[in-house]
Amino acid sequence: MTSILVTGGTGRLGRPTVELLRSAGHDVRVLSRHEAPGRVGGDLRSGHGIREAVAGTGTVVHLATRNGFGDVALMRTLLDASHAAGVGHVVYVSIVGVDRIPLGYYRQKLDAEHLLESSGLPHTILRATQFHELVAGLFTAQRFLPVVFAPKVSVQPIAAGDVATRVAELAAGEPTGRVPDVGGPEQLPARELARQWAAAASVHRRIVPVRVPGRTFAALAAGHNLVPGPAFGTTTFADFLATRATPGQR
Repeated sequence: MTSILVTGGTGRLGRPTVELLRSAGHDVRVLSRHEAPGRVGGDLRSGHGIREAVAGTGTVVHLATRNGFGDVALMRTLLDASHAAGVGHVVYVSIVGVDRIPLGYYRQKLDAEHLLESSGLPHTILRATQFHELVAGLFTAQRFLPVVFAPKVSVQPIAAGDVATRVAELAAGEPTGRVPDVGGPEQLPARELARQWAAAASVHRRIVPVRVPGRTFAALAAGHNLVPGPAFGTTTFADFLATRATPGQR
């Protein structure tokens, strides 16, 4: 089986990815700033310990992020170490629409993709739509407002576990460059997602659709955050809400 190093292995996507890889019999190490059983010490921000962590690794699954800002620096540090170690496969998870939605967060992701593509290392790049947690968080953040605002755009949220399934498949396979994007099972107006969230959270405030000026909103309204064709994910937003405790905000 493959020796795999996972950065960001304790995060929302990293945890299920590590579990799936280990259950398939792979030798998996998680990069962490603090060593522990199953974890190897190293800090992508400073570069300390990264070459040692990557040494002897066949595949690197790069899931670590700094909320999009600083991702280019993290990628550069990881690629330098991967070159030195002769890594045979780097898997990177990005976001659907990074090349068409003009957000600074997305620009960092796109630049990190370009770094990997030009590195000369065998690699695979997967873009996924936003996680259910982010969508729910956008509504939960409005808990002190008298209404719930929902942008007039459609969204295709996906479960982290569904993305992890695809990442684990890719990490166990051969490098294939940019692979087809993955999205959740439903493309729904944000207003409908807000309605589902409000019902699950026992929120009884009016939901107000809004348009926002600017190029970013225009790109979202044009559907650049969506994945055409058959959906990969199977867990709907309603499924996600049913399995979590959402504090009600009245």
